[in-house]
Amino acid sequence: MTETGNAYGNALYVLAHEEGRDEEIGRQLGEVCRLLRDEPDYVRLMSAPTVKKAQRLQLLEETFGGRVDDYLMNFMSILVENNTFEEMSACQEAYTALYNQDHGVIEVTAVTAVALTEEQKTALSAKLSRETGKIVGLKNIVDPSCMGGVRLEMNGRMLDGSVRARLDAIKNSLLTAKA
Repeated sequence: MTETGNAYGNALYVLAHEEGRDEEIGRQLGEVCRLLRDEPDYVRLMSAPTVKKAQRLQLLEETFGGRVDDYLMNFMSILVENNTFEEMSACQEAYTALYNQDHGVIEVTAVTAVALTEEQKTALSAKLSRETGKIVGLKNIVDPSCMGGVRLEMNGRMLDGSVRARLDAIKNSLLTAKA
């Protein structure tokens, strides 16, 4: 996370939280950032010094005006005016970190060989919630190299219960075993 993204994201969160709109604005901020990831040319255009700020602000209004919360719209306008629009994803990261901290949410990524069913996601989320005492935001990533089992990534830690990890442990054990 960049220093600029952290400062702007924290400021937006504080304002949204004070107004009791932190959940809705956070959701919209996430949606906007997903759109921007899918359209990197839009971000480049909104950051281009060759395009006048007034034109960029008009384009922003045409794209998002009336579709997002006024606070979020004003926030994006400030980023355009300060030539920092490319920091949107870093702002969202900072916003989400504060939101999660205040609301007892932990983001967990479950890496599996095949996609988890909704029932498996629900069961895993419930178990992790009981273990951590937090609300679990679970995201599933499919990686066939896991071969089976699950690798959990949360709070910068990794718990690897995948078949691949077990096979690697057996291999290392055999390679280091004395004859």
